Amino acid sequence: MSNFDPDAILRGVQLTAVGANTALRNPRLFTTDHYRQAALAVSIGIAVSLLVSIPVHLVKALIWCFGFFVDLTQSTWDNDVIDTLKFIENSVLQAPFFFMSLMRYITPTLDNVFMDSLAWVDQTYYHKHKAQDPKDLRQPFYQNLNQYSVHGPTGEKKKPSVAIKAFVYRFGRKAGISLAVYVLSFLPYVGQFVLPAASFYTFQNAVGTKPAVFIFASSLALPKRYIIVFLQTYFSSRSLMRELLEPYFARLRYTPEQKRRWFKDREGVLFGFAMGFFTLLKIPLVGVLIYGIAEASTAYLITKITEPPPAPAQSKEWMDEHVRWKNKHEFMAIPFALLDEPFPHGPKPVESIRVTEPLPGKEFL
Repeated sequence: MSNFDPDAILRGVQLTAVGANTALRNPRLFTTDHYRQAALAVSIGIAVSLLVSIPVHLVKALIWCFGFFVDLTQSTWDNDVIDTLKFIENSVLQAPFFFMSLMRYITPTLDNVFMDSLAWVDQTYYHKHKAQDPKDLRQPFYQNLNQYSVHGPTGEKKKPSVAIKAFVYRFGRKAGISLAVYVLSFLPYVGQFVLPAASFYTFQNAVGTKPAVFIFASSLALPKRYIIVFLQTYFSSRSLMRELLEPYFARLRYTPEQKRRWFKDREGVLFGFAMGFFTLLKIPLVGVLIYGIAEASTAYLITKITEPPPAPAQSKEWMDEHVRWKNKHEFMAIPFALLDEPFPHGPKPVESIRVTEPLPGKEFL
């Protein structure tokens, strides 16, 4: 459980709070352009809420028509059917989360939010510690990461339809597996073991065999809905974290194996960070706005669990060397009150650090 222990998850939750606080103090988030984007996000949230509720309303209409021929006043099956549909829609298929994640591939807004927030985190960091020896401070993330093309080494822009198809395939595959497991849980005799077995299989690699056995045994005594919510929170938090980190990995092109090790080394902190935001994303209408705040906070997270990348020409050697989280144990030992204090990420020449007063607009970029 070295990478997925309770301390790592708690540290991720702490980074959620500190990161959101840092992101919300960025004056760039409150410009006219971002207000327009916020209004668009609210509109999308309303549209998504109406869209995902269509199947429920259709079933309600059918039951209402059925009520002309059968007396439903003394039965509860109609309410059970509607409640089950809502549960499948929101907790099994995660429809609202799907539509919010899909917006990343339609508009570059979230990528802009990430980079703007990364610049703000750099500026805030250097301003806060301007009295300290620059050699004790980290290198700038925005300045270094901005050298990389979001379209990869070739600079060739891919068609949005390609990225959308890949995203829909990934999400559809996960939704299909979730729905299949849910349906299998209703089988006679063996159905009661399907969800506990899925829990054991899911957590064995993440937390180890003994904790997974404990989760399996606990699942046997819990109601089915609780197990599904538990599993979907875990899977959806992991998916959310991968989507939030897309602006970072769109620039730094790790190989699939390097990316797997990168996530594995940080999985406890990443899960704790995403879990809090995922819970807030389920709030109707404002969930889309929370998604934007989560993306902005991810810029702060990156500065704590990675090191600033070098120039693109040295990126391959750097990624091979820094795929592991070298300062993990030192960072995990920092008290919460000192979480935002300078943490060494390597020496920094004095002449290349820009320390400026916090200003609105793009001056700090």
